[in-house]
Amino acid sequence: MKTSAMSKRKSKESSGANGECISEVQKTLRERFCHHYAIGKLFGTERQYRHLLELLKRTTVHGESNSALIIGPRGSGKTALLNHVLKELTEMKEVRENLLEVHLNGLLQTNDKVALKEITRQLHLENVVGDKVFGSFAENLAFLLEALRKGDRTSSCPVLFILDEFDLFVHHKNQTLLYNLFDISQSAQTPVTVIGLTCRQDILELLEKRVKSRFSHRQIYLMNSFDFKQYIRIFKEQLSLPDEFPDESFAQKWNNNVQHLSEDKTVKDILQNLFHYTKDLRSLHLLLMLAVSNVTVHHPLTTASDLQEASKQIRMDSKANIVHGLSVLEICLIIAMKHLNDVYEGEPFNFQMVYNGERNTSTLQTLNHLLSPNFFFPSVTDTEFQKFIQRKAHCMYNFEKPVVMKAFEHLLQLELVKPIERPSVRVQREYLLMKLVLDNNQIMDALQAYPNCPTDVKQWAASSLSWL
Repeated sequence: MKTSAMSKRKSKESSGANGECISEVQKTLRERFCHHYAIGKLFGTERQYRHLLELLKRTTVHGESNSALIIGPRGSGKTALLNHVLKELTEMKEVRENLLEVHLNGLLQTNDKVALKEITRQLHLENVVGDKVFGSFAENLAFLLEALRKGDRTSSCPVLFILDEFDLFVHHKNQTLLYNLFDISQSAQTPVTVIGLTCRQDILELLEKRVKSRFSHRQIYLMNSFDFKQYIRIFKEQLSLPDEFPDESFAQKWNNNVQHLSEDKTVKDILQNLFHYTKDLRSLHLLLMLAVSNVTVHHPLTTASDLQEASKQIRMDSKANIVHGLSVLEICLIIAMKHLNDVYEGEPFNFQMVYNGERNTSTLQTLNHLLSPNFFFPSVTDTEFQKFIQRKAHCMYNFEKPVVMKAFEHLLQLELVKPIERPSVRVQREYLLMKLVLDNNQIMDALQAYPNCPTDVKQWAASSLSWL
């Protein structure tokens, strides 16, 4: 009895320790995947890293003013590169006590007034500004920077302006913010460095002449140029636990499992597909995040099946998922639209055509008269299409027309159907021209996964129209 009690206690303690390990694993890896934390060395951007580090050192240590743009597609590591450089700078004592950072984002600071308020807030100068009234933006910004001066240029506190989504600041009125920031970085005032992050390759063409003349034209380009072997190495480094992990034995077991995963053929195929689809490391992080979410006390190590399931979730079609939640009536409407697209080769349609299957001469004349001259509806034999509807989609006619109209409007709200032009007062809602957003493959895949879909509906969707 004593032995069994002791064994139970030991197993309970071991499971408790294991539970703590699992929590720590989840915490460590999720922080890494979600917060751009740079671990180890950067992947393929060492030259850009040295360039940016040297540039910011000249500002923070020697008091030089500079400006530069970091240009690259989304997910190429622009923010990670900058965070890596800032992390190294803040580890230097003379920089940590001296450097001021101002982070602006074009999605948040939509005009210069909002941007100036944010600059004031981040520099902690709200009390200094008080109720002062300034004649211009330049005067206000100059006052803020003057408040930070503490002697000559070399002893003044350097300010680093980081402008994320830089291309959106270009659309501000007269580009006043950019002009003044670049102007200050060129003048012998407070040491200022402006770093812009953008995915627009043509960003310099968007700058006004006076702004461009004050920009230093330093451009740091980032491209995901690594090959698949390096991609596998990135996978291992991102999924491995660090050396300072509390439980060394568990960390070793976890890292050995990661090594085996990187050599597994199934995992390599999953990574190869993702690599060919996109080299964006955020997609890799999402895949790993979904896989790590399955780790529990009873399932302590990530497996190939976890990565396979995560890959399916990433590739899942969001539009097809919406179809799974539709009613049979709404499914029938989508199938009717699908057949209309097949018969009339993608011509726009309206609710009346979907409901009645009619394209008689009077309707066509009315539509061609009322609607945009860009669209012309050819005359076809409507009885054959009606015959098709009655033969295969008779279940639609169990509902009153207002009910079917309501279902059609629901599809419009879900954006599975979209109007091709703005609603007009002259046209009734039944006659508004629409297009179907789903393609045939999406519809058929969604029907295969649709729970308890009636057989005749599936047959109608899959039926050939060659007999029409």
